[in-house]
Amino acid sequence: MNTSLQQPERTSEKKSERTTLDGSHMLLESLRRESVEVVFGYPGGAMLNVYDALYDGGISHILSRHEQGSIHAAEGYARVTGKPGVVLATSGPGATNLVTGLADAMMDSLPLVVFTAQVATTVIGSDAFQEASVVGITMPITKHNYQVRDVEQLPRTIKEAFHIATHGRPGPVLIDLPKDISAAEGKFDYDKPVQLRGYQPTTVPHRLQIRKLSNAIRQAQRPVILAGAGVLHAKASEELLQFAEFYGIPVVNTLLGLGAFPGGHSLWLGMGGMHGTYAANTALYEADLLINIGARFDDRLTGNLEHFAPQATVAHVDIDPSEIGKNVPTQIPIVGDAKESLSMLMEESVQIGDISVWRTKLQNLQEAYPFWYVEDGTGLKPQRVVELVHDISNGNGVVVTDVGQHQMWAAQFHPFRDPHKWVTSGGLGTMGFGLPAAVGAQIGLPNEPVFALLGDGGFQMTMQELSVLVDHNLPVKVVILNNAALGMVRQWQQLFYKERYSHSLIPKQPDFSKLAEAYGIPAFVVDSEEDAAAALQQSMKIGGPVLIDCRIAPMENVYPMIAPGKGLHEMVGVKP
Repeated sequence: MNTSLQQPERTSEKKSERTTLDGSHMLLESLRRESVEVVFGYPGGAMLNVYDALYDGGISHILSRHEQGSIHAAEGYARVTGKPGVVLATSGPGATNLVTGLADAMMDSLPLVVFTAQVATTVIGSDAFQEASVVGITMPITKHNYQVRDVEQLPRTIKEAFHIATHGRPGPVLIDLPKDISAAEGKFDYDKPVQLRGYQPTTVPHRLQIRKLSNAIRQAQRPVILAGAGVLHAKASEELLQFAEFYGIPVVNTLLGLGAFPGGHSLWLGMGGMHGTYAANTALYEADLLINIGARFDDRLTGNLEHFAPQATVAHVDIDPSEIGKNVPTQIPIVGDAKESLSMLMEESVQIGDISVWRTKLQNLQEAYPFWYVEDGTGLKPQRVVELVHDISNGNGVVVTDVGQHQMWAAQFHPFRDPHKWVTSGGLGTMGFGLPAAVGAQIGLPNEPVFALLGDGGFQMTMQELSVLVDHNLPVKVVILNNAALGMVRQWQQLFYKERYSHSLIPKQPDFSKLAEAYGIPAFVVDSEEDAAAALQQSMKIGGPVLIDCRIAPMENVYPMIAPGKGLHEMVGVKP
């Protein structure tokens, strides 16, 4: 893999020694001070000063083929590394093309620092060429945003942006940079500490609240842990494992929390929610103590709130106090970092009652009602393809998905053992996310196998990013589960709209293998399990990217599921 650019000799070190820099060199020097190694972006007129400074080298740049590709790649990078992803885009349409990615990162709590160029300060508000009020547009979908009007404020602004993006609940921060500010010179000072009186996240929870939860654990007969992505953001997987094992409490993961607790562990019940396991949803429904650690009670997890955990005392551990009690009434609120909270809970080490009957019941349900599919001779089963991807990497690969049926099959049939190996768009549900996010994941983890499991619909939204795989020889294995349809839409039309398939079937698909070959990427077309297995084996012997077009059974549905408006206890399709 090659992520380095062939550029002239680096001159930026000389510039960094000066006390006076122009705005563009201030930006790059600030990124170096933040240990940024790679940025994702797309140049344009108002951003040319920054790209000219970038030409001096020192920081790798990944050129996407659309700004949406840049920001989803930065999300994939942030998701697998925990480091902030950095994005550059020009003004107007360049900036507005980032909007979906900003909303996606906001929903999934991913740390990004995004720089958008702006027209010169002298013409802001005049409808100048490629002007858009990106600060106004992005205010509701960023953790914070800035527009810089004084070049000497730029270093402080960048330092604050990295602080806000990575402290407390992670999220995207945008800096809008007018072109004349990027050219203006001023004093560079990056040494002042960040002091934000209005932003002091609580990381250490209150001891009394920890003791309340400990007492609740001591008295519980049917406790369950719900582990969300907050565990991953806090790097608290080891603490969660110790906590669950110490008390013997079963664990349910959210979709984004997969990998926070080792899949296959005897206490693991799998994913909860709309397409979760019967055991997980039974645990959430029948629990008398629900310990939510770093999950936001998304509606696809809870189902009908009237029937969600109706008998449970709810404890919610979250670094963002605004999440606690937002969707589900909470009796034990704990504001704090998941790692700190779990460590303090372990210090209490109360004596728990005998919950073996509860644990055994759930384990029996887990064994009796696993995820299933029927080999009925109707074609290549998508679930089997997911299993083959798991097997080919021995469960050690990074799996990146788009959104739709394939996303749910990947979540169901790939038991994630380790943290940060699962990259998906959970909150916003963004089609077109998968391929560029796989680019970022492979940049972030260059020595690990990365599989982009995509649907044919989402792939066609950002398939131009295949070029980036070729540019940098990224060994991403692109596996398209091709059912010639917008599968999840079609499934809902089948089940809830009397099979009226309004604009969800796409029978005349392009030949994805020829498309890949046009980019110089080896490709396979498979329609049987044997051919899919052989293609995956062959792909692993190829050092660069590979595309495998899997022609799957077109009418395959995702089961089990909870229909809209139903509760967790009303799953359908639990058994074939």
